[in-house]
Amino acid sequence: MNETLVGLIRQLDLEPLEENLFRGQSRHMGGSRVFGGQVIGQALVAAERTVEGRVPHSLHAYFLLGGDVGAPIIYQVERLRDGKSFSARRVQAIQHGRPILSMIASFQVLEPGFEHAAPMPDVLPPEELTPSFELHERWLSEAGAVAPALAEALRSPRAIEFRPVDPQNLLQPLPGQPRQAVWFRAVDRIPDDPALHRCILAYASDFHLVGTALRPHGRSWYQPFMIVASIDHALWFHRTARVDDWLLYAMDSPSAQAARGLARGLIYDRSGHLVASVAQEGLMRQVTAKAEP
Repeated sequence: MNETLVGLIRQLDLEPLEENLFRGQSRHMGGSRVFGGQVIGQALVAAERTVEGRVPHSLHAYFLLGGDVGAPIIYQVERLRDGKSFSARRVQAIQHGRPILSMIASFQVLEPGFEHAAPMPDVLPPEELTPSFELHERWLSEAGAVAPALAEALRSPRAIEFRPVDPQNLLQPLPGQPRQAVWFRAVDRIPDDPALHRCILAYASDFHLVGTALRPHGRSWYQPFMIVASIDHALWFHRTARVDDWLLYAMDSPSAQAARGLARGLIYDRSGHLVASVAQEGLMRQVTAKAEP
């Protein structure tokens, strides 16, 4: 299996410390802060390990502080409710004695019911699109000299492969429509564990959302005068899906204001089934000097 994907799976296999208490590690992805999708994925793992016979159908999380990539993260689970059909868990991700993320996840006993779903947009298949790592190399060559840390971030190996339908050069962005679609999948096959696929889907759902809200303004998170960070994240699981098969992430941004942008996403499998919905608000602050959010 791909080494980077193995590393992600190991990150999601949290170390149990005590009942309702777990510890996770982070991976450096070119910056000093922990990637938000990693914290969401690990928090969901922690919550799932305290629930039996039920599957998560939604989670709502707030990012409170930037995570320290060099320090472990402690996940503390509070068992809020176990009803006949639903269970609820609150998870606090803690570093250096302070919460960096607070999340509530809801679980349900699977049952039949009414079904409908928004149709998948008609886009080019992933086989006809350029992988992101090839786009990154093209952008770096076109940009000439760039900061070493930025080049490292763009060339950093990923556990998830992305193929944007309408790629935008993130080093030299131009204003465009506040929407985009991106195919993604794990770079290698993953064991047949539905919980693992769900948690990796949660991890991947944090990519590209704030970038969608930045598109109409001709800005990207790679520009040194931009401070960009996830503020909150909501995810609803509708149907099971394999993240080692191609999934389409169709995103749009209905509003931006007060240095915040709202983005929404629908995730479809290759056959057109809607498997998850996502919403996120992100900080989009333009500054003349780098400052903390």
